[in-house]
Amino acid sequence: MLPINDLSRHNGPLDAELRAAIDRVLRRGYYILGPENEAFENEFAAYLGVAGTVAVGNGTDALELALRALEIGPGDQVVTVANAGMYASTAIRAVGAEPRYVDIEARHMLIDASQLERVATPQTKAVIVTHLYGRMADVAAVLTFARRRGIKVIEDCAQAHGASRDGRRAGAWGDLAAFSFYPTKNLGALGDGGAVVSNDAGLLARLRSLRQYGWTSKYHVGMVGGRNSRLDELQAAVLRVKLPYLDGWNERRRQVVRQYRSGLADLGWQLPAEPGDDDVAHLCVMRCAERDAVRAALGAAGIASDIHYPVPDHRQAGVATPPQALPETEQAASTVLTLPCFPELEAPEVAVVIAALQQVAQRDQD
Repeated sequence: MLPINDLSRHNGPLDAELRAAIDRVLRRGYYILGPENEAFENEFAAYLGVAGTVAVGNGTDALELALRALEIGPGDQVVTVANAGMYASTAIRAVGAEPRYVDIEARHMLIDASQLERVATPQTKAVIVTHLYGRMADVAAVLTFARRRGIKVIEDCAQAHGASRDGRRAGAWGDLAAFSFYPTKNLGALGDGGAVVSNDAGLLARLRSLRQYGWTSKYHVGMVGGRNSRLDELQAAVLRVKLPYLDGWNERRRQVVRQYRSGLADLGWQLPAEPGDDDVAHLCVMRCAERDAVRAALGAAGIASDIHYPVPDHRQAGVATPPQALPETEQAASTVLTLPCFPELEAPEVAVVIAALQQVAQRDQD
């Protein structure tokens, strides 16, 4: 089966560098909040062009701790999209706040900033703007809306490591930004990991306390809402190895999407837009009305695919959510299909996927 992603091919060429980094940690015998973590935090902040990074246990913790740093909790509302896998919604609910959903625009399936005025209420304290599938949302428009109302903005950059617009990286726009280093991300660890970044020294200080029990000094809890969420030294060392390769990997991902766009043009399906600097092609997601039949045909041809994401947050069975009209979100959930896309995917392999999809399209026309 041709995979969606292949981490053995991704990490294999870095084997010697990764083993050396891991050995360095083992020899030092320092495993939590040590020199590797400090170095990675500084290097990642420099890469993004922000004042500081606070590395944490995973991307969902990053979102939750960002909310806690802003003192958002029960009685507050946080606006976000409902088509991004429930991660922001999980963090919002974890702090006791209420997620309030805004619909997406159809072309890129990102937040429709023009609808924020309609969705926000006096209880709205923050917007989580998700850069989905690798493409940056219109964060400038979100900020214009939010600043006028005194609302905070958190960027969810879990799928947008390295994306930039107007010379500013994703993560350098909002009050805070959350990253995930899950192994399949554009910058992935060999396990879980995450980070919150900011240009606000006060928020960074709060985050450093919150990630370690709310300590103000060892064993002295001075802040409510703290927890144990720290990036370990092994993962920090791994991420330090990988960070210099990120831009090259992102460009190869863009090349894969461009090949799909060329080979699948004029088949009647909505393909990803041409990727520029603001799109790091984390996932190659197309839309087609007969999604399930197309996916079945790919599987029969030995090609893996996936759906990101099949159930909108406001339709999840396990949570009670007031009814909301999100027609574009629901339409996307029924039509999105994710194709194989990773830096090591070779052009002949992409051609195999294209040929299989062309055959499906021809069969449907016949």
